[in-house]
Amino acid sequence: MCGIFAYLNYHVPRTRREILEILLKGLLRLEYRGYDSAGVGIDGGNGKEWEANARSIQLIKQSGKVKALDDEITKQQDMDMDVEFDVHLGIAHTRWATHGAPSPVNSHPQRSDKSNEFIVIHNGIITNYKDLRKFLESKGYEFESETDTETIAKLVKYMYDNRESEDLSFATLVERVTQQLEGAFVLVFKSVHYPGEAVGTRRGGPLLIGVKSDHKLSTDHIPILYRSSGKDKKGCPTLPRMEQDTCHTLFAEDKKSVEYYFASDASAVIEHTNRVIFLEDDDVAAVTNGRLTIHRIKRTAGDHPARAIQTLQMELQQIMKGNYSSFMQKEIFEQPESVVNTMRGRVNFDDNTVILGGLKDHIKEIQRCRRLILIACGTSYHAGVATRQVLEELTELPVMVELASDFLDRNTPVFRDDVCFFISQSGETADSLMALHYCKERGALTVGVTNTVGSSISRETDCGVHINAGPEIGVASTKAYTSQFVALIMFALLMCDDRISMQPRRREIIQGLRVLPDLIKEVLSLDDEIQRLAAELYQQKSVLIMGRGYHYATCLEGALKIKEITYMHSEGILAGELKHGPLALVDKLMPVIMIIMRDHTYTKCQNALQQVVARAGRPIVICDKDDYETAKCSSRTIKVPHCVDCLQGVLSVIPLQLLSFHLAVLRGFDVDFPRNLAKSVTVE
Repeated sequence: MCGIFAYLNYHVPRTRREILEILLKGLLRLEYRGYDSAGVGIDGGNGKEWEANARSIQLIKQSGKVKALDDEITKQQDMDMDVEFDVHLGIAHTRWATHGAPSPVNSHPQRSDKSNEFIVIHNGIITNYKDLRKFLESKGYEFESETDTETIAKLVKYMYDNRESEDLSFATLVERVTQQLEGAFVLVFKSVHYPGEAVGTRRGGPLLIGVKSDHKLSTDHIPILYRSSGKDKKGCPTLPRMEQDTCHTLFAEDKKSVEYYFASDASAVIEHTNRVIFLEDDDVAAVTNGRLTIHRIKRTAGDHPARAIQTLQMELQQIMKGNYSSFMQKEIFEQPESVVNTMRGRVNFDDNTVILGGLKDHIKEIQRCRRLILIACGTSYHAGVATRQVLEELTELPVMVELASDFLDRNTPVFRDDVCFFISQSGETADSLMALHYCKERGALTVGVTNTVGSSISRETDCGVHINAGPEIGVASTKAYTSQFVALIMFALLMCDDRISMQPRRREIIQGLRVLPDLIKEVLSLDDEIQRLAAELYQQKSVLIMGRGYHYATCLEGALKIKEITYMHSEGILAGELKHGPLALVDKLMPVIMIIMRDHTYTKCQNALQQVVARAGRPIVICDKDDYETAKCSSRTIKVPHCVDCLQGVLSVIPLQLLSFHLAVLRGFDVDFPRNLAKSVTVE
């Protein structure tokens, strides 16, 4: 949820002003992860020697967005902005509050004591922080915040104060701290006792390290160093912890200039470097004397011996707004391209074939399974609901669609011949990750459907599909939904490619995919019409959205978008359930949006429309552009082009995305940063 960013320059001279600009720019890129408060921690001295300056740490923290922190930094009178640092570590954080209200004292970095000996930034929740806090208070440590994170800062000082030898390394100190922590965390530490050194670690959250240097890297991987030596419990030999001067280095020669960027997300580092290392759970990454090493306490079966240095394909302009007023608006209008990118190289429209490279080694096993389980949260869950019917039709398998949190709460039975799909834009959603571990323990085959290369779900599943929608910055998901939708359709087509009876239906859907990007452009041309509709609705307090069949998911997703960014009450209703309660809400004042398309539910939806009109309702109908019969009974229509029934949901959801956007703008709310929400939900 929170955004973590740290910048270490080693033999790359930077002024304090330049360092702060890099830190603030990194936070701005991560602001979608949390935006109720922000803070930075930098070296405090103003002298000419960086080592002397690093013996004190200055914290600057402020409630509100990163802009408020920037304003607070400009007010600092005691900082020389032009002092130059040959070596420096700065850490920064933008917060989504979990423990303690948004305030400067609850903002990160959190400190060990009033002299800032150790400071830490944290994304996650420490579940045993109350026990740790009670212990530390009994040892005389005084707490100033309500956060769970302050416990970590105090604990690292306690362990440092009680160290058995003077040559205890920063990495070993952090390892000892993490062994006492329960819950999920991503941490980056800075200390006056270890000038110019950075230590980062993760468990249950994302952390990557960008590497930038004018010198050629001597390796494309970083070997893992283990603390224990001899043999582990299973008799497997383990590597001894190598001394710092004998460990593998990134460069062929010592004393090379290098810059390191620790971040929650690749979007924060891409403007500096495209060379990154994705850390795994329980990795401890340390930079000492400009050298990066990665440590683990113990070796377990299946551990990879190294972490690869990967090259990101992302481009900076992909995470810029361009000519749009917000990221959400940009991402809505990118959908013709994002859907094409999802299909590119995978669907051959000439010979009606589908290839999903990420599944090719497992497709036969998937075809032999007994059941498909789609597990997700929020918008990703709705993508599962939207495609369940066509998955059942083309695979002839039972398909369950589960909310990850409820799936875990019920201890749902999972068997070895099940195939479990985990759908997540970020690939880091905490509940989905926990459900993934639950299913792997029970022997099910796991498939990831994500938008983020190197994410936890994409690494931990047996196989998967990358949706290739491009970076999605807006908190309210739009293009990821339509790309997930198309990716799941492609999977259904792949599953039935050898069934003769399915071929006419397969060809119909594949040719529907061919024209889909152009039809999306046609729907986006309705933007002005939908803006006028928003002007009529924005002062309402509630809206009902009704549909059935393929469009029930559209109702749920449209209602979620309106809730997320306009703060209006909205409810997606299955039209078949109208008489079982929701009809009582309908009157001449209640805005009702109905989705009625010419598919197998058309007659039933017409019946629901008549019931709404009979109760003095004034329905706004999203329908096919040549459906004149429906238009007669509605107060207003939004006419979208017709497509294959199972793909129509891609077209019917876009008017609701646009409507929610315009409603939020008219109500005066920040579209990209809705209150109380964050883009990537990495805590339970």
